[in-house]
Amino acid sequence: MMPKIKIIGAGLAGVEAANYLANRGYFVELYEKRPKVSSPAHHSDLFGELVCSNSLKSKKEDNACGILKNEIELLDSLMMEAAKHSEVPGGDSLAVDRNIFATYITDKIKSNPNIEIKYENVEKLSNEDGYTLVCTGPLTDENLLNEINRISGEKSSGFFDASAPIIYKNSINFEKVFVKGRYNQGEEGYINCPMDKDEYLAFYNELLNAKKAPLHDFDTHYFEGCLPIEVIASRGVDTLRFGPLKPKGLEHDGKEFHAVVQLRQDDLIGDFYNMVGFQTNLTYPEQKRVFRLIPGLENAEFARFGLMHRNSYVFAPKVLNSDLSMKKAKNIFICGQLSGVEGYVESAATGLLAAYYLDQRLQNKEFKELSFYSVLGALVRYITHTGANNFSPMNANFGIVYKANKDPKPIVRERALKGINDFKNYTRN
Repeated sequence: MMPKIKIIGAGLAGVEAANYLANRGYFVELYEKRPKVSSPAHHSDLFGELVCSNSLKSKKEDNACGILKNEIELLDSLMMEAAKHSEVPGGDSLAVDRNIFATYITDKIKSNPNIEIKYENVEKLSNEDGYTLVCTGPLTDENLLNEINRISGEKSSGFFDASAPIIYKNSINFEKVFVKGRYNQGEEGYINCPMDKDEYLAFYNELLNAKKAPLHDFDTHYFEGCLPIEVIASRGVDTLRFGPLKPKGLEHDGKEFHAVVQLRQDDLIGDFYNMVGFQTNLTYPEQKRVFRLIPGLENAEFARFGLMHRNSYVFAPKVLNSDLSMKKAKNIFICGQLSGVEGYVESAATGLLAAYYLDQRLQNKEFKELSFYSVLGALVRYITHTGANNFSPMNANFGIVYKANKDPKPIVRERALKGINDFKNYTRN
């Protein structure tokens, strides 16, 4: 008798899990609340939609997230398949056309005969009714979040996250900007808006005093890895110049600049550009007014304004086992950003890994953790075993890889890939 497998949420973690299990012969019910229930961050009803940035971070193989992408490719990642299909110029970053990317994923999932899609808003969970993978992401429904809290006996936490504006390319003043990748790494895909000191200070002062949209639901707490541009600015007059507006590596025609705003190509054709690092909670009129002070953007037209939304996550060390199942309900798995990882690639990777672990359980194989030398193994080890009182979401980095801090990056990469290859070889036994 085939086991009943339910996956809640068709974001990156959910589609990875559904695709992995369906391709191994299991029948999967995939639940998605959109379009029945709207989301404050999503702009379409497509599966696997990228809502914050079109970049899947570094492609470099001496970078932790670059290695993580290599690792999940070895596990047949649908996200990586879609990324290669929809890639746009992005220098060292894996940037994609978000619409082509999500459409590719949606078509793959809808055409898989082992996946039944149900457009429902799930609010209750059962540990007795087969297996459930909760992949509802940072915008998990409040009732479902309360259900998870009830089962785990722990209270979930959260922080505010934000997305950056997107600008129409044909509204940019190309007499004031130039095309170049930082340190000449991949010139295509980046448009640079240079500022002298007076231009920067004028922009900075208006940014500090601009009107913000009200935040509701809970106390204001930001994720340090994705701070709103106005929050970064509030920490000091030069903070932006050492962050998203840093001019290093962007000299042009023999000139150095006080600050540089970068715009990254957001679609395959090149009609839209994302304001890099400009996550914001300014009101829409203020975004238009303040961001048009940037040289080259005086007449900028916005395809999408920046938006802030709530991100929820569970206290993984207290709630989750090493295989991402719940300690008090072992037939329920929690994956993606809700599990306490941060980032698109990390979210997809945990959905894929949870599906793998469930497959091993259903085959009655002995549980074997992914090597801590691998980035994915280290990431899941971190969220499930770090000090619970100090827990906050974590992304891929070498600091959490076993003994990585004692090794140069090439050795770390070699060990990480060996770790996941060993793991994949184990799956064939």
